[in-house]
Amino acid sequence: MALKLSRVDREMLEGKRGEATRMAMSILVKTAEIEGAEELMDITRVHIDGAVYLGESSLDFAETFARLGARVVVPTSLNAGPMDEEGWRNLSVSEEFAEKGLRIMRAYVGMGCLPTWTCAPYQSGIRPARGEQVGWSESNAIVFANSVLGARTNRYGDYVDLCMALTGRAPRSGLHLSENRRGQILFRLTALPAALLQDDSFYPVLGFYLGKTAGQRIPVLDGLPTGVTEDQLKALGAAAASSGRVALFHAVGTTPEAPTLEAAFQGQQPEDVVQVDLTTLREYRRQMSTCSQGDIDVVVLGCPHFSKEEFTKLGRLVKGRDRHPGTRLVVMSSRSVRDAVKASLFWPELERFGVKVVADACILLSPMLRAEDRVVMTSSGKCAYYGPGVLKRRVAFGSLEDCVESAVLGQVCKEESLWN
Repeated sequence: MALKLSRVDREMLEGKRGEATRMAMSILVKTAEIEGAEELMDITRVHIDGAVYLGESSLDFAETFARLGARVVVPTSLNAGPMDEEGWRNLSVSEEFAEKGLRIMRAYVGMGCLPTWTCAPYQSGIRPARGEQVGWSESNAIVFANSVLGARTNRYGDYVDLCMALTGRAPRSGLHLSENRRGQILFRLTALPAALLQDDSFYPVLGFYLGKTAGQRIPVLDGLPTGVTEDQLKALGAAAASSGRVALFHAVGTTPEAPTLEAAFQGQQPEDVVQVDLTTLREYRRQMSTCSQGDIDVVVLGCPHFSKEEFTKLGRLVKGRDRHPGTRLVVMSSRSVRDAVKASLFWPELERFGVKVVADACILLSPMLRAEDRVVMTSSGKCAYYGPGVLKRRVAFGSLEDCVESAVLGQVCKEESLWN
């Protein structure tokens, strides 16, 4: 079926609203045709992942649109950028990389994008409402918006995001439609210790397993405790979107579209039922580490970006303790959260311990590591999944408590009691 375009769509495609808009609409039309959409739809906001410097092509894409006078027509936030704009000189960033990174950052801000520079915009005040149609990219932001907030977006990739921002339109397809948000595979959490279900480290492991098992299907979790925190759901979704292609999950009694099991499946039966037990999760947790013992060089936290609540917990954990002189501790976060943390009572403890806070950037996309950094420890399921391949380092996964203890001792240290 041919794609149906509105009068305004056609005007944009014909160049009547400028060359930049014409180019954006032509890309968007092709995307909609590939997705099998019958028409385009209005969206209220966009989150752009493509503003990171990945080479000449990504820089040329941004600067070409900027040079043509492109301006976003809906509120548009920016994902983690190529580097910390203010503190890049204190990292492993070359002058050449910085020059091009600053150019791409300025190009996007010059087109009217908000300089949020975070992969967790939902924890920096940008929170679309339930049912709101948006065009978000970056895997963890997508799964959080769909699952935890109940907003609606497909899993959009880099550069299509800018095209949506310049036109205010997106293909009417996929997860924008109610019928496509039905749960498909049921995960029953059985015989898991109550203490483990309350622990933060459980959620990235569950997400890692979820992504590996569900693939692109929409998983429904039955058995999570009441009172699951936003940061726990963030960690779950980020890991599931990394190890698989999960863009939406439902947690019965927790997420907005799953008040009941029946609601999560929209009255239908699951395609498959998976029993989740401790033995299975223990094995997937083991797979999240390529290093299980020995010295570590750097602890990396904040992938997705750290929240104020996570900083508070970190401040309590490092209070009165001393970091091993051979181990660094790096935390990535947004500008807004960093500034709020600097004004908090526990900031002196973080400084005393030697916590390095990096804003704007992500270690998976920005050169933060030194050549001598061979072993990385993290509490992030996303970083644990991508780290060995992207960073070319050995990675140890553990809880936040494990990470702090390891930073104190200078070697991998994990508390295993919850998992036995």
